[in-house]
Parts: sequence; C-alpha cells; structure tokens
Amino acid sequence: MRRMTWLAAAAAAAAMCWLVAAAGAAGPCRFPAVFNFGDSNSDTGGFWAAFPAQQAPFGMTYFRRPAGRASDGRLVSVGSGYRHGANFATLASTALQPNTSLFVTGISPFFLAVQLNQMRELRNKVLTSNGNNGQLPAPDVLHNALYTIDIGQNDLTSNLGSQSIETVKQSLPSVVSKISSAVQELYNIGARNIMVFNMAPIGCYPSFLTKLKHTSNDMDGYGCMKTYNSAVTYYNELLNNSLAEVRKKLQDASIVYLDKHAVTLELFRHPKAHGLKYGTKACCGYGDGAYNFNPDVYCGSSKVLNGKTVTAKACADPQNYVSWDGIHATEAANKIIASSLMSGSYSYPPFDLSKLCHLQPIA
Repeated sequence: MRRMTWLAAAAAAAAMCWLVAAAGAAGPCRFPAVFNFGDSNSDTGGFWAAFPAQQAPFGMTYFRRPAGRASDGRLVSVGSGYRHGANFATLASTALQPNTSLFVTGISPFFLAVQLNQMRELRNKVLTSNGNNGQLPAPDVLHNALYTIDIGQNDLTSNLGSQSIETVKQSLPSVVSKISSAVQELYNIGARNIMVFNMAPIGCYPSFLTKLKHTSNDMDGYGCMKTYNSAVTYYNELLNNSLAEVRKKLQDASIVYLDKHAVTLELFRHPKAHGLKYGTKACCGYGDGAYNFNPDVYCGSSKVLNGKTVTAKACADPQNYVSWDGIHATEAANKIIASSLMSGSYSYPPFDLSKLCHLQPIA
C-alpha cells in the first residue's frame, strides 16, 4: 500500500487497494500492512508497469498525468511501500486461469493464482530477512496485516461477447470456488484478516449498455439491464454463501464480505442524491448521447471512423460522473464507495474499518 492512503498501491512498489481516502488526516491503524489481490478496480500501476502505454486523459483529476490507474484520479485504496504491504492487483485479471493470450482478448496473464504466488514469494523474502531488510515488513506483520480480494468481474464480462449470459453464469460457481480457495491459501500462510469484495452491477456500465445485446424490456427504471445485473446478483449470493462456509472452518480468522455492489448500484440509480449528475454516461468517451461510449474509440485514443479521425476525450467535469471511461469509476465515485464501505454498513459480518484506520487520500 503505500503509506495508508485508500486501498490500492502498485504491485511493483507497493500497497493495497480498495478503500479510497474517506477519512481525513493520516493516523494510527490497527493493521500494520495491507496486501491486495484484484483487477483494474484496484490496480494502481501493476499492469502499466508491465505493459507501459497508458496515456492521457487518465489521471487528469488528481495526478495531472497517467498514473497507472483506470480512472481520472485515485481508486478505492490505501497506499505504502513493501513495509506496509503490497498491491498485486493487475488490470484485466481474472480469478480463473485464462485460456487465451493478452494480445488476443486483452485478459491479463496475472490471474489470481499468479498474484498469490507473488505473495508467497514476498512472504519467503520477509521470513528470510527476519526484519533486517528496511524495504520489507517484519515477519509478525504478515499475521496482523489486512488482506483484500477484489476480483472476478472479468471472468464474467470477458465472455459475454461470445457466449450467452446463461452460458456464462454456469462458470460462476468455479469463479467463486477459486476465490474461496484463495482465502484458504492466504489463511494457510498466516493471514487472519481477510476482506472479499463482491461484484459491481455491470448492467449499469456505459460500455456494457452499449456493447451487450438487450431489449427495451430488459431495462429497469434506472436505465440498467436487468438480465446482466441478475447474473451479478446470482454471483454475489454464491460468493457470500461460500465465504460463510469458509468462515465456519476458519473460526480464528476474520473473513469479511464487502457489498460493493449495493453502494455502486445506488450511485448509478441516484447520482444526484450523492452530489453527482450522471450515472450511466461516461465522462471520457466518444459519441456523446446517453452513454458517451464507442467500443471502437476508447478513452484517450483516436481512430479513423467514416474517413474522419476522431478522439475519445474526457469531459471537463469528471467530479459529476459515476463512470470515468464506461468501464471504471471516477475518483469522485470511488471516494463515495470507499467511504461507504469503510463505515461497516456494507460488510458481513459488520466491520467498521473507519474506526480501525484513519486513511489519507494518496493512492
């Protein structure tokens, strides 16, 4: 993590990810470190460190430059050097092992099992150093750290272009099983505080509203696709039930299910109630219209369409949007989501992180 910012730090240099700066000044935290595993929702630079190519307008709100995050600014996260944790999350990662190449489908090679291997390697170095390496945490930190998992969305969405939603749903139990197994693996190497995030309502995202087949009958009163959100609800129920079973076996551990879905769905449905203006319309995109998203011209890129070069540009007021680029959230939305999740109101069992850590927005 990087020093304790929001819950996301780059896999190459640091920290955790998924709880953006919701509290004010930095202060003491019950957890000496945070280790995160996930995808673009919590990747603070891992993917772009391996495949450098990110360009403006990413990072425009906070960093004023591309900073390896799939947003205009910061994520839901916490920062640090290895002494305070590490973020293994990588954009486009899946829980299951991909059966294709990054250069064919865009799915990251750093799937969950690879991230767990990276954690084991780091743990081995920590134990070998025995506290004598200033860049690594002391061995006892591993047991007392917070471990977070935010992955699985790409397992669902990456197949929707070629398979029906009913076919894709059949693979979701395997995704849940892999995540529950990861919880057990982390426990086996000493983790005792583990938080697992559920899946956001993909049926509300501008990119999927644009790309996925649906009819007007499939739209709810908030402009989201009912069929796809129903699949997400099914997945979340499977995950919650599976973690409940794991919790029974690992009774000396704190295993928390975080309902990111509920918070995000609320923002899409009622953006104005939370100080935002646009729910299912992307800030950075091309085409304007209801979604401002064109799958052929992604945020920050240019392409010749109908003989004319067009560019997907960012809006001037990302602070008013839930969606940054049609797929990811803006810094403004991330901050609201993080603040809500930290309160403990969306966790099972209840887990009020805001009382355990005073985080500072630095991720």
